Amino acid sequence: MTPPSPTAPADEPLRALEAASDLLKALASPVRLGIVRELSEGGKYVHELVTALGVSQPLVSQHLRILRNSRIVTTRRQAREIRYHLTDEHIAHIVLDAIRHAQE
Repeated sequence: MTPPSPTAPADEPLRALEAASDLLKALASPVRLGIVRELSEGGKYVHELVTALGVSQPLVSQHLRILRNSRIVTTRRQAREIRYHLTDEHIAHIVLDAIRHAQE
């Protein structure tokens, strides 16, 4: 491990590890992983996620709230519905790689 740069605070590497840990905690649910997998294909409405995952609408909404609070997903209102999107495609890579690894 390289020492922190003279301009970086000494606790910066620890903060990055804590942020990564928080991200992984937010993803630590089969339903949330499924949501991210579905959103990796593009924005979706709640009813589309319910159909794709085969779980109830309240359960999907509960997990979407956690993902929104963790800034993993964002929303866009379109008419009377809300469309969910991943904030960053890197999240999709993390989840899709983890799923592929688990299937090996």
